[in-house]
Amino acid sequence: MVGGARGGMSIIRDRLDRAIEQARGELLARRSAGPYWEGHLSSSAVATATSVIALSRARLDEDRPLIERAVAWLIADQNEDGGWGDSPESPSNVAATALTVAALTLAEVPCADALEAAGQWIVSSAGGGDVVAAVGARYGDDRTFQVPILAACALAGLVEWRDVPGLPLELAAMPRGWHALLRLQVVSYALPALIAVGALILTKRGGPPLRRLMLKRALRMLPALQPSSGGFLEAAPLTAFVAMSIVEVSGRDDPVAGRCLEFLRATVREDGSWPIDTNLSVWVTTNALSALRHSGGVPAEIADGAADWLLGRQLAHVHPYTNAAPGGWPWTHLPGGVPDADDTAGAIVEMAEAGELGAARAGIGWLIGLQNADSGWPTFCRGWGKLPFDSSSPDITAHVLRATAATGAAARGESAEGAMARLLEANLGAMRGRGFGYLAANQRSDGSWVPLWFGDQRVASEANPVLGTARVLAAYADCDRAKDAHAQAGVQYLLRAQNADGGWGGAAGVASTVEQTALCVGALSRFAGDPEGLSAVERGTQWLIERAESGDWTNPAPIGLYFASLWYTEALYPVAWTVEALGRAREVLV
Repeated sequence: MVGGARGGMSIIRDRLDRAIEQARGELLARRSAGPYWEGHLSSSAVATATSVIALSRARLDEDRPLIERAVAWLIADQNEDGGWGDSPESPSNVAATALTVAALTLAEVPCADALEAAGQWIVSSAGGGDVVAAVGARYGDDRTFQVPILAACALAGLVEWRDVPGLPLELAAMPRGWHALLRLQVVSYALPALIAVGALILTKRGGPPLRRLMLKRALRMLPALQPSSGGFLEAAPLTAFVAMSIVEVSGRDDPVAGRCLEFLRATVREDGSWPIDTNLSVWVTTNALSALRHSGGVPAEIADGAADWLLGRQLAHVHPYTNAAPGGWPWTHLPGGVPDADDTAGAIVEMAEAGELGAARAGIGWLIGLQNADSGWPTFCRGWGKLPFDSSSPDITAHVLRATAATGAAARGESAEGAMARLLEANLGAMRGRGFGYLAANQRSDGSWVPLWFGDQRVASEANPVLGTARVLAAYADCDRAKDAHAQAGVQYLLRAQNADGGWGGAAGVASTVEQTALCVGALSRFAGDPEGLSAVERGTQWLIERAESGDWTNPAPIGLYFASLWYTEALYPVAWTVEALGRAREVLV
């Protein structure tokens, strides 16, 4: 028996071992033909609709079958209430619905019933039919997604061009250091859309001669920003927004537009849909390796190849998109990826485990340069602007701190005169202290932390404090700060948020999901030194075992946020996170 005398529940050791073996087998079976794992994001109404809009505006006969298949998928994906959500699992929202209506209108494929139902939903649910106001209310000051949506709607004749807010495309040509001072209303990774959609709006509405002069200068930047795949960020929505704009401004023969359209043709799925991003391969590979390592070890035939593959993904040049220095990792092996703190932190941990300390040093150096003035870490660019997706966040900061711990532990075998030892002494201690200061300052009064890149649609605020707190607690534990008062407050929050069934949802009282339960079990296993904590781990482990035994544990939940309230599911999240959670639970329950 596992647990019996120490906790309030007994778990049969054999059941736990079988569940781990089953989960590991599933994770290993999902590895690609190469030494890594490929991500599989859910098909997306948003991605599919924007792709239809771009292809429809290009008006090429060769794309008609693509457009018709995509329209069929969109109609089949329509919710019963007449609207569309971001993914098939999502409730209807004004962004996805407005984009889809624009796509169906521009596609010129018969679908009167779908359009009528969507119109009724918009009237009843989106500000009485005022799409401009409803979209504006959804995104507030953030114009990153708001303006391209409304521009697409204007192309379809659903709103007037005069009602589409402008974008300061001329700022794209200004020094990046000015962007924080100017408090831009677009995020860093949307720079191509800032240029292209801004040019579209200026072309449709007109503007003073100076702005039109700057338009030409800004447009000249796009070829250098476009990756060899043609897909900006390897993302259909961003690429499609650029394509629809450049087709209108410069024509479909423009090379940038042509490469965008080729990307869309190359990434469409067999059912006619597009995912929100092509492949989170680096991210899911680091998650998978961590899971295997903490549940019995990474098989020898995988370990070396995966480490080499990750090593090859580290960027060795200044990135043309964000001006990021060498040393970071993007989320994908595909050419449209951009280096970011979260993926860099995950890769550093794996490099440290593999003994690739040179790569780990370079990654740590890159992260040191990214730390914000508030002592936290942003995703892509230091001090870019005021919007959340370019600001420091607790979940990313926590992951960076875990990377410093892993790198420090790996480097202790070096001599005191070694480069890593000096870097640790000179930078990591102070860097880590400031990072934990940021976490302390951003802990909510109930003990939780709210993440940036994950949410829960079933929570009224759409926030996911359970997941955020679990990720932050992992950093406190890995950095030997488990007894810190802030960590203990976070533990108490998770204990209070645990559901009666033993699992966790995105907040207290929200139905349990595999992803959130797994992350909480993994985090609390590091703090299971008292009966209450151990009991919570046991109950959560029992819940995961029961899901594994019933066979419904691999169905992903839409907890991922791509950006700006744009939801996705990732097929590997429940699998990898369950493997690691069960492995960590076994360490404390046995």
